[in-house]
Amino acid sequence: DILVDGKLCDCDIVVNCQVGDPIPLEVKLTNWSKHSVGPFALTVTPYQDYQNGVHNYELQDVITFVGSNTFYIDAVKPTKDSVYFGSLLFLYTGDFYLNIKFHEDNCSRELPLSWFCLPSVHIRATEPMV
Repeated sequence: DILVDGKLCDCDIVVNCQVGDPIPLEVKLTNWSKHSVGPFALTVTPYQDYQNGVHNYELQDVITFVGSNTFYIDAVKPTKDSVYFGSLLFLYTGDFYLNIKFHEDNCSRELPLSWFCLPSVHIRATEPMV
């Protein structure tokens, strides 16, 4: 599950936030397998989708992470949840998406396939209300 600003993200949901306010990001992974999974890293990369097949990943002046955009995970035990917290700060208005990728450090244990089907995260950053 992925939560942005406390709202569960699904493929049809747009999360609204305000420019200049830190937005909490929570990624919850559940290991339904019989074996521990890990170590691995989880990287969150924001991008803009221009709806013509072009994605802009050069957003370092538009969005910043409070802390790191990569979570290093030792292991997720069988039938257990593991939750990772971060925070995003949008500096400009616009529609943005989050690309979440896994990087395995240990090739002998595969990550659960369901983790590669995380929902698309769509965030709309708007001007602050005065």
